[in-house]
Amino acid sequence: MSTAQSELADPPQDGISAIQFAPSHNLLLVSSWNTEVRMYDVVQNAKRAQYNHQAAALDCCWGTDQNRCFSGGVDKCVKTYDFASETESVLGNHDKAVKAVCWQKELGCCVSGSWDKQLRVWDLRQTACVNTTLLPDKVFTMSVSSNRIVVGTASRHVWIYDVRNLSEPEQKRESSLKFQTRCIRCYPDGTGYALSSIEGRVAMEYFDPDAASQAKKYAFKCHRAQDEKGIDTVYPVNALAFHPTYGTFATGGCDGKVIMWDGQNKKRLQAPWSYPTSIASLAFNPTGAMLAVASSYTFEEGEKDAPPDQIFFRSVNESDVRPRAKQAQ
Repeated sequence: MSTAQSELADPPQDGISAIQFAPSHNLLLVSSWNTEVRMYDVVQNAKRAQYNHQAAALDCCWGTDQNRCFSGGVDKCVKTYDFASETESVLGNHDKAVKAVCWQKELGCCVSGSWDKQLRVWDLRQTACVNTTLLPDKVFTMSVSSNRIVVGTASRHVWIYDVRNLSEPEQKRESSLKFQTRCIRCYPDGTGYALSSIEGRVAMEYFDPDAASQAKKYAFKCHRAQDEKGIDTVYPVNALAFHPTYGTFATGGCDGKVIMWDGQNKKRLQAPWSYPTSIASLAFNPTGAMLAVASSYTFEEGEKDAPPDQIFFRSVNESDVRPRAKQAQ
């Protein structure tokens, strides 16, 4: 793309719930509240495929490669779509809405988390649910990393599973942030995860329970605006996305801003990038040269007139994402 930023042609016409690039191609998967799951060729800026749920689609993810995807929604279904044969199928159901779906490479399975307080594992080879795990509350967010599944639920629970033993969590944690969890994303190096909340904060956490690793964890404020009287307006942090090469990450908030951070060195990397409305989801392409930004009102202020749902593609300069070494003392 020749411009620093471009816009997706023909985006969904209702709230965008999730976006994700294919593992090794510039193909973007998009789920939305108008029941649709769409796949776009970003280079050609064209829609290549679409299928529907019976109600709002709340999340989507790719499988091993660009040939298959998965999705879940308010219709309680976990669906898969084969792009080569252009066929969709229902893997199975939860008892309530499916809030999160992830592809777990170590398992070679799709994992779904629901408002029914269950985590389910779906094996395409058996076309069935092969494991159901009970959780402490309804699922809000989920992320996977090497041999782990990290689930964030209501009541600020964070349960961490080793995929080699899904019968019980490896660790049961409570979010270090005081308010409701909005998003969890695992570090690319597999050592921990970032967690964002509705109260303009992000926590940087580590899996290893030893004291040295836990001493490295911290939290920071972001996505806040101060008026002339010094009063803060605090915005939910809806989205997190890690750069695939450098491990730096982007946050997106209900203030309509995207900010790049160097978590290792505790630095903001650039001035915020501004968009028309709330940032619903973020995704880097496989090389990290492009960031997809879903600008889509998330109803944090209830029903109101809002800008149209849009997806932007921002070319990423190395200076935007390369970590910056700490200054020598």
